[in-house]
Amino acid sequence: MSNPVVLITGALTGIGRATAAAFAKDGASIVVSGRREAEGKALEAELRSLGAEAALIRAHVRHDDDVRSLIDQPVPRFGRIDAAINAAGTEGRPGPVIDQTAESYAATFDTNVLGTLLSMKHELRVMQPQGHGSIVNISSTYGHEGAAGASVYAASKHAVEGMTKSAALEGASSGVRVNAVAPGPTETGMLNRFTGTTERKAALAKSVPLGRVGEPVEIARAAVFLASEKSSFVTGQILTADGGKTAG
Repeated sequence: MSNPVVLITGALTGIGRATAAAFAKDGASIVVSGRREAEGKALEAELRSLGAEAALIRAHVRHDDDVRSLIDQPVPRFGRIDAAINAAGTEGRPGPVIDQTAESYAATFDTNVLGTLLSMKHELRVMQPQGHGSIVNISSTYGHEGAAGASVYAASKHAVEGMTKSAALEGASSGVRVNAVAPGPTETGMLNRFTGTTERKAALAKSVPLGRVGEPVEIARAAVFLASEKSSFVTGQILTADGGKTAG
């Protein structure tokens, strides 16, 4: 499809923002979502400057009614939703298991897991009757490996990957594909908050065989591929983009 309609949650920063720009350069019509009006309007203007038709819809992915409205609003305007990138996420409160609380667990899971679940629920509700669509969730390499100091975040991304595979099985008969991208360390505000210091960040970069952290645009390219017809026979998969970090 030459001019797909693409919905992106968590679009205002990091990987979500880079993905929006990548789709804009490919000629997509883009609906971006986030919670901050000023940043959203700036992104909307940036995407339009790249030649894309773009619309901002404010929504909180933890709230079912917000997500329902987010998915329903673009349909009358564009007629369909061809692809959805679920990039909204949080690192939660890093730290050892012994320091975690019911509150830190809920704050992380409500965004990373419930937010992804509600997004897929309403995306599938629109895409299945269409008979086509591609959903791409943003996971993490921590979704299929352990991580000291990131137990709750890692657990949430394990959940995202399990939901991705289950939703792929449910959507396949309707022509809807569901996949995920699992980034390794990527140059984002989340990475800076998680590492806390330049020294810890540098040490993490050294653990990557390519010798550096990734750039958001590199993760965006993987998401664009999974959303496109170039991956038309790919569903239920987790595409790892981590510079070789999990290869050994």
